[in-house]
Amino acid sequence: MKTQSIFQMPALRLLQFGFVLMSFFISTVLMAQDEPYYVKPLDGLNLKEAELITSGGSLSVYGGGGEKARLEVYIKSNNNKSLSKSEIEERLKERYELIIEASSDKVKAHAKQKNGWTDWKNALSISFKLYVPSRINSDLKTSGGSITLKGLDGNHDFTTSGGSLNVENVKGNIDGKTSGGSITVKGSEGKINLKTSGGSITAENSKGEIDLATSGGSLKLGGLEGKIEATTSGGSVSVDAINGELLTKTSGGSIKITRLKGSVDAGTSGGSVSVDIDQLGNYVKLRTSAGSIDLNIPSGKGVDLDLSGMKVNVPNLGNFSGSASESQLKGSVNGGGVPVTAKASAGKVNLSFEKNQ
Repeated sequence: MKTQSIFQMPALRLLQFGFVLMSFFISTVLMAQDEPYYVKPLDGLNLKEAELITSGGSLSVYGGGGEKARLEVYIKSNNNKSLSKSEIEERLKERYELIIEASSDKVKAHAKQKNGWTDWKNALSISFKLYVPSRINSDLKTSGGSITLKGLDGNHDFTTSGGSLNVENVKGNIDGKTSGGSITVKGSEGKINLKTSGGSITAENSKGEIDLATSGGSLKLGGLEGKIEATTSGGSVSVDAINGELLTKTSGGSIKITRLKGSVDAGTSGGSVSVDIDQLGNYVKLRTSAGSIDLNIPSGKGVDLDLSGMKVNVPNLGNFSGSASESQLKGSVNGGGVPVTAKASAGKVNLSFEKNQ
């Protein structure tokens, strides 16, 4: 059988060969990057605390997944350049302090640049992944990566200056901050305090005392139970299926709330407000400086109304006692009860009553 070198191949076959070779090279590099640089077994330890700190990588803690307890260290070049293990070892020795310790009840992993070294192009990204039993307390800090917590129960304090926060199926006291990323929390429970200066927040199927804040993104909340406080300075608010007490505000977007059971205090300086309540709680407070308010509440309930706007529209208003004009309505329905306040400085207020399901 006659062989043929790549220089004798037709142009199309040569191009196909190049694509195959490139794909193989890329997949090989990616596989190499997915392999941990170092693994420290943690079997047999009664771990209660984890302290992970890195200056240029991501941090992840996974609990209760049936995995063997271990700490994995991942290292790659900061500029995505492929490095051999010997090159990594040389840079680590010359420019970094890498400390990994494990006692009977605590695991500690620190990675930081040595004093006086600021060569970003030759910097390393050092990430930690920790697999532990569910019950553990964690203290996590990174200046340049994301933080992920899954399947944990305990007290968790975590901070990043340049990445996202991801919290899933975590119970306990959860306190996280990021200066430049989004936040996602799902299936979690307890006292949850999450803040970002530059991203959106998504919270789903969680309960407890929940405090969420962003200075530059939208809020999307669904399936939450308890006392929820969610604020943004620069985005819209979308809420569905809340049971409890909701306090939310935005300085630069609209607010839409559906299937609410409980109390609500919602306000915006730059958009409309739309609220659909399935079950009234202790109060309703709505306000906007530059939009309209649309409110729907169950019928047949005793409420005290205080509505004002450029125009107030309440069709089918029955059993009402009080005063009403084109721009204001104040009085009681069905003998009074739950206070309902809606104020629109530069828009309409529309209130409707729906029959209970």
